[in-house]
Amino acid sequence: MKLDKIISNNRIHIVFDKTKNTLKVKNLIEKKIKLCKLNSAELIVVLGGDGFMLETLKKLYKLKKPFYGLNTGNYGFLMNRLSIKNFLKNLKSSNVIKIHPLIMNVKSKNNQKKSSIAINEVSILRQSKQAASISIQFNKKNNIKKLISDGVLISTPAGSTAYNLSAFGPILSLDSNKLAVTPISPFRPRRWGGVIISDKSIVTIKNLDNNKRPISVTADNFEVRNAKKVIIKANKKITFNLLYNKNNSLHKKIKIEQVRKETLNKLN
Repeated sequence: MKLDKIISNNRIHIVFDKTKNTLKVKNLIEKKIKLCKLNSAELIVVLGGDGFMLETLKKLYKLKKPFYGLNTGNYGFLMNRLSIKNFLKNLKSSNVIKIHPLIMNVKSKNNQKKSSIAINEVSILRQSKQAASISIQFNKKNNIKKLISDGVLISTPAGSTAYNLSAFGPILSLDSNKLAVTPISPFRPRRWGGVIISDKSIVTIKNLDNNKRPISVTADNFEVRNAKKVIIKANKKITFNLLYNKNNSLHKKIKIEQVRKETLNKLN
């Protein structure tokens, strides 16, 4: 990817969330480069936080353009650190990271079917005061016949440092070709800590008690309530090309989180 040529030919488009800080950053960047319309762009700069980046990727991935995120939100794990002064220098020397999403297919209690992609994780959560009662199959094998818990997460390597990490799930390297399946507050079996599976696996989750124990299913920020059956698998046909500053790649960020987790485990 010839970033110098993209910049010199004014083939950059900016998408941004509507916060006061983000608008200020957008105005400063516009003083450094000339922007173009989305349909003429060869690169998309995303201003916002992780949530806005996920929303943008889902909305625009069919354009097959690379995305360069600048964090104007909070944590910004999927984003680059904001530096207006070094914006062009960082952009020109950035490297591409390729990631793939999950595809979620859901059948609801009233037999409606919905689907969505998930870049971070698919989360199955209890929808009422009672814990969820679900079964989990990997490649049509009934691995967990009955899990009573607050829910379960299926996470990509890119998403393994997000909700999955908060639920004490494993951190996966981007090139691991794995998915993390992590229970949320498991009651039975109490000591089941989840499993790491191949990203070629097909995960099928069924609600064992639709009436008394309803569940919702969320693909990043897309929710389906009263789910009866969910099928989840990696979709290698969809590729997101994310650009990261040379010394702050997504690989490095994940490695830092792995080291932090190992250090905390040793202290405990």
